[in-house]
Amino acid sequence: MRELVYYLAKALVDHPDKVVLEEKASGDAVLFELSVAPEDMGKVIGRSGKTIEALRTVVQLAASSVGKKCRLEVLG
Repeated sequence: MRELVYYLAKALVDHPDKVVLEEKASGDAVLFELSVAPEDMGKVIGRSGKTIEALRTVVQLAASSVGKKCRLEVLG
């Protein structure tokens, strides 16, 4: 799942070298904290938050396929 989130985030931004993804796991739940360059925040969040919601949906579906729960947060 980590590789999936990292790949998708790098594909969205103009500065892929500034994408930082931290993973915090506890039991069957995983929290991903995504940090990008300040000028790329709008691209990751998208219009009315649609892009980040789509990323969260993809991550949650990937996690449920292996029996885990997953959350994705964007840190500013």
